[in-house]
Amino acid sequence: MKKIKSHKLFSIESALLISVLFVFIMAVNAQQPPPKIVELRQADELRKAAIREMQILTGDVIFYHEGAFMYCDSAYLYDGSNKFEAFSNVQINQGDTIFVYGDYLHYEGNTQLAKLRDNVRMEDNQVTLFTDSLNYDRRENLGYYFDGGMLVDEQNELTSFWGQYDPVSKEALFSDSVKLINEDYTIFADTLKYNTASKIADILGPSTIVSDSGYIHTTRGWYNTNTDDSQLLDRSTVYSSNNDKSLTGDTIYYNRASGYGIVHGNMLLQDTARKVILQGNYGYYDEKTEFALATDSAFATEYSQKDSLFLHADTLTMLTDSVDKELKAYYNVRFYRTDLQGVCDSMEYISKDSILYMYKDPILWHENNQIIGDEMNIYMNDSTIEKVYIKNYAFSIQDRQKDDQYNQLKGREMKVYFRDGEIYYVLVEGDAESLYYLEEDDGTIIGLNKTNSAYLSMDILKNELQKLKLWSSTTAETNPLSLLKPEDKKLKGFIWYDNVRPLNKLDIFRIPEKNLMEPRPTPRRFERE
Repeated sequence: MKKIKSHKLFSIESALLISVLFVFIMAVNAQQPPPKIVELRQADELRKAAIREMQILTGDVIFYHEGAFMYCDSAYLYDGSNKFEAFSNVQINQGDTIFVYGDYLHYEGNTQLAKLRDNVRMEDNQVTLFTDSLNYDRRENLGYYFDGGMLVDEQNELTSFWGQYDPVSKEALFSDSVKLINEDYTIFADTLKYNTASKIADILGPSTIVSDSGYIHTTRGWYNTNTDDSQLLDRSTVYSSNNDKSLTGDTIYYNRASGYGIVHGNMLLQDTARKVILQGNYGYYDEKTEFALATDSAFATEYSQKDSLFLHADTLTMLTDSVDKELKAYYNVRFYRTDLQGVCDSMEYISKDSILYMYKDPILWHENNQIIGDEMNIYMNDSTIEKVYIKNYAFSIQDRQKDDQYNQLKGREMKVYFRDGEIYYVLVEGDAESLYYLEEDDGTIIGLNKTNSAYLSMDILKNELQKLKLWSSTTAETNPLSLLKPEDKKLKGFIWYDNVRPLNKLDIFRIPEKNLMEPRPTPRRFERE
């Protein structure tokens, strides 16, 4: 009994559902007017086919249906099915703008679908679509091909294996082996949408844009073929013509004609010829002037030598030419190289002069040596340090790395000379002061030597003092360690900035805690004023 009741209940529910669907379908059909019959307007000759239920029409055949005239040399008109086949010199005229031509047409009056084959041409004002297989849905006003085609307007030629065109919206969609040819560039794409009115191409898949000025790789974005403006998304890259520069970013606003690109998100500008990389979360690059800027986590890498230089600042700029480069860093500068580290407010490197300029509160570290000053010029030779010139105020400290002992030099100006990456000569000019631990050959410390003079020079070998020369108004004394007070071991203004020193290439992004940053000493030139 339970099974019978369940069966009856199911049957009742099914019948109700079928009834509702039937009423719905009838209501929808009632809202749509019945299709109009295809009208035969003209034919030179008409005869009934002997076998099939159709009429054979020849000589200047003209059909009319739903606002469109259709012409051909001959046709088969099928009785009762509201369709026909047209042969030779086929033409469809819809309004005053849309004209379609071909060798063969199969037309369905009920669906308003026109299937044209062989030598098909669809014209819409200044836009022409060429193909051998075109289906034109007049109800949706959409033409599409599926066996290769080409769309041409006054500026561009587009080809693909599959494509469609909407004469109302002027939107064309292309897929599979897409190629857009402009007299100045060519776009190769997987999928592309193109508006014949705005001349904007929407990039919808992996694409390459090639021109005399370079080429672009992108997977999504748009390109205005009229103005050469573009927006490139999803980590796109712009390459120079000789392939020595590349600009990559999450989003790039780029104008091909001017060569100007603005990057938002993970900018990376690489110059392989000059061995430098510029990075940041925002930046721009001008191909014609070869000027670049990066900010928001700005980061530069100079890799022309075995040891790369890693540089960070609030803002970085780079200017290059065929030979040289000029790199500038503004505010909170920190850099790291295995043999050299530094911090300052601003910095400038000019490869033509091979000089690295450090401005405002610079600090430089080399091995266990620290140099501070008011301004520093670092002279390079193939990225190897030859000389450091410290202006206005100079203070050099060498950590002996035992018993809190530091060799110290101080003066108005200082020049430090390097050979094979090691300090070998130091010259202090003006108000020279020194503290230096003297040792026997066996390493026994004799005492702490303190000097004052107008000028001072040191000859150094393997971080050890070989010769000390003082001249003009000199004083010198050596005190044993047992007699030294804590204040005797340091010159005035001594600060060891160990917490500030960049420790590796990632540490350049670290901001030292302010409570650990002791105030810088006042340069002598300000003390005298």
